Amino acid sequence: MSRTWRWTRRGFALGGVAGAAAYAALKTRPPETEADLHLLYTPAAMHHGLDRNPIIVIPGLLGSRLRDPASGRIVWGAFDGVAADPGTPDGARLVALPFTEGMQSPGAQVAPDGVLDRVQLRVVGIPLALRAYAEILSTLGLGGYRDEALGLAGRVDYGRDHFTCFQFAYDWRQDNVANARRLMAFMADRRAYVQAEYARRFGMRNHPVKFDVVAHSMGGLVARYAMLFGAADLPADGSLPMPSFAGAEYIARLIQIGTPNGGSLDALRVLVEGRDFGQPIVPRYSPAILGTFASVYQLLPRARSHPLVVGDATPDPHDPALWQRLGWGLAASGLEGDLATLMPDVADAAERRRLALALQTRLLRRARAFAAAMDQPVRLPPGTELMLVAGDSMPTALRIAASAEGRLSVRENGPGDGVVLRDSVLLDHRQGQNPRPPRVESPMGFERALFLPREHLEITRDATFRDNILFWLLEEQRRA
Repeated sequence: MSRTWRWTRRGFALGGVAGAAAYAALKTRPPETEADLHLLYTPAAMHHGLDRNPIIVIPGLLGSRLRDPASGRIVWGAFDGVAADPGTPDGARLVALPFTEGMQSPGAQVAPDGVLDRVQLRVVGIPLALRAYAEILSTLGLGGYRDEALGLAGRVDYGRDHFTCFQFAYDWRQDNVANARRLMAFMADRRAYVQAEYARRFGMRNHPVKFDVVAHSMGGLVARYAMLFGAADLPADGSLPMPSFAGAEYIARLIQIGTPNGGSLDALRVLVEGRDFGQPIVPRYSPAILGTFASVYQLLPRARSHPLVVGDATPDPHDPALWQRLGWGLAASGLEGDLATLMPDVADAAERRRLALALQTRLLRRARAFAAAMDQPVRLPPGTELMLVAGDSMPTALRIAASAEGRLSVRENGPGDGVVLRDSVLLDHRQGQNPRPPRVESPMGFERALFLPREHLEITRDATFRDNILFWLLEEQRRA
C-alpha cells in the first residue's frame, strides 16, 4: 500500500487534513516540468471584454471560514489554536448543528465568513485540503490565500482592473440544497455587479452574463444542483423534482474537480467513526458532531453500486434501520455524554437519544432523495457545459465490509484519487455491474473529462491540470 493511500485515510471526508509526513514528502518531491503559464495565459487573462465569462470558484468541504456572529469567534478556519475546539463543551456546541429546527443552539447561528484567506502554521504539518483549494486560486491568479508558508504565487496576471473573478463561501456543514439556493442568490448578485461594470466600461446595459464555475470536491455538488434545479427544494412528498435548469441561465461551464457525484465511502467512515485529523492544531470531531452535518450524509455512495457488504447482503447505505441495527453514527452506544453536551436543555437521556435517532433518520432519507434527484438523466440546455477532472490511478475504497458489531474494513479497492472513485466523478452506472459494459453509462451529460494520476488533494497541483483549466477558461473557442 502506497504512502499516498495511507495518509489519505487520515484526512477529512473528501478533502481534509493530512499528517506532517505527507507534507514533508510533498515538499521534497522533485519539481515538475511545466509550461510557463504566465507567458501562455496572461494576455488572455488581461482581456476583460464582453466575450470572456467571469469566473466563480467554489471550495469543497472545509474551504470556507465559519464564524459565530454573537461572539465573533472563528469556529473553523483558524489554525493557530484560537478556533472553537470540538473537544470542549462550548466548542462542540458551536461546531455541531441543532438536532431539531426549533432547538436554539450556538451552532445554528454560525455562518460563513468568507473563503479561507490564510493558513497559520504554528506546528509541523499543513492542512493539505486547504492547499488544494489554494492551488486553484493560485493557478487562476486569484487572491485569497496569502500565507507565504504555502509557497504559492499567482501564475497568471489579470491586471489591476479586473472585476471578473469571484469566490463563493458557504457553510459546508449544511444541506447542499440550501447551499445551492445561496449560490443562486450569489450568482444573481454578481451578475448585476458585472453588468453594471459592462455598462460603465463599455456602455452595454443589461448585457447577458453567464459564469464559468470551477468547483472543488463537494462544491461541485452544490453547483450542479443549482444548475439543474436552481433554488428549488426537494419535494416534501418524496417525489423526484423535475430539472428546471434555472441555474443553467447563470452557468456557461461547470468544471468539477474530484467531485463525488456518485458518493464516497470515506463519508461513511467519517459518520461512523468520527475523524481524528492527526494534528494538534485540529482536534478530533466525534460521530455525535459530524452526525449533525447534513452535507456529509449527501456524500454517501449509491446502493446500486453495492458499496457495502454486511454478511451476505449488500444493503442500502441510506437505510436508517441499518444504521440503528449496527449502532452507527448517532445510533452508537457510548454517546450519552456527547449528546448531553450538545443538548444541555434536554434533561432526559432517553429523549436525547430519540432526538438523535430522529435526526439521523431524517438526514439519511433526505440524502437518499438528494441522490435520486441528482442521478436523473439530463440533457443540458444549449450554452451550458459540464466538464470533469478526476484522479484514476490511486487505490480507492470501492467496497467496505461491516462486521456484525458494525466495524468497517475495506474489502475491495478501485481506481480513483484515494478518496473519490473515478466512477463516482463520472457518475458511471457501470459501477457494481458484473460483467462491466464497455462504455460509460452516465446520466449527467458531461462534455469531457480529464484524468490525472493524482491523489484527491494533489489534483490541483498537477501541471497538466493547471495548463488545461487555464486553456478551458481563457483561450478555448466556445460553441455559439
